[in-house]
Amino acid sequence: MPGQSVGVVVDPGVPPEVAGMLRANAPLLSRIRAGWVPPAVQPVERRWPSSLALLAATPLVVALMSALLASPVKPIGFVLLGGFVFVVLVKIASINEVPLHDRPYERGVYERGVYERARWYDGRYLLADDFDAEAKAVLARAQRAIGAVLRSHVNAEGLLDDARNAVMLPEQEWEIARLLAKLSALRGEHKELLARGIAPEVAAVIEPLDRALVTSEAAVVARVEALERYAGHVAEAERAYHARGQIEELQARLPRYEELLAESGADALAVPEIEKLAEDADDLERLLRRSVSSAHEAFRHLEG
Repeated sequence: MPGQSVGVVVDPGVPPEVAGMLRANAPLLSRIRAGWVPPAVQPVERRWPSSLALLAATPLVVALMSALLASPVKPIGFVLLGGFVFVVLVKIASINEVPLHDRPYERGVYERGVYERARWYDGRYLLADDFDAEAKAVLARAQRAIGAVLRSHVNAEGLLDDARNAVMLPEQEWEIARLLAKLSALRGEHKELLARGIAPEVAAVIEPLDRALVTSEAAVVARVEALERYAGHVAEAERAYHARGQIEELQARLPRYEELLAESGADALAVPEIEKLAEDADDLERLLRRSVSSAHEAFRHLEG
């Protein structure tokens, strides 16, 4: 579906902390891509004592307060203590509670950091602007499938090959995104060329190029469909996993129900239902194994 929303896609080889910063700053990266450079920033003049000054003054203030509290002018010591605590609290609030957008110096330093990393890792991340509407829709499908696998309980519990998933699926996302970005650029240039009008002599050349674009898109979509099939097998395993857990929970409670039925003289009536519960547990165990096995097969197909 055209118009899908996609985030920043980062090459898996980029360090995780840098990748996280890039993914969290899509609007800023778009501005940097358009040529924006963060202005130079100067430290702002601080009205309150610096952290170092407060730290250095603490022993002197403590000593003075101790002397005053032990003297006849004890109230002055309490006033001094209260004033010092007030200054410290205001300092903490000024550091921790003022939003980043209200602290020009800190915001400028942060934007400079994003700018430098964006320039250093240029070419190793892709923005929503790199994809046309059709490509965004395909990429969104791939991201949904990958996210469903990585967030699943069967993956977290190691029933799938979680280590390989953590490596291979981000690589698949990056490769799909890279191909879609290249396809989007060529498709845009191709549409501009066609919009200007094509001479009859050029028409014979244009047709193979059209086929190349269509064939390339079909190949990328086939990759995405393989991811979706894998995610479908994982979803089936996920359902079996949760159902198995619920059955196991019920089985753990069975002795209490059996005790109640025996005491009430109705235990004979419950035997078929209890046996059915055990059969359901066995069936779910087999279903889970088959689902996980199918997911492994789909994973191998994805690799190939």
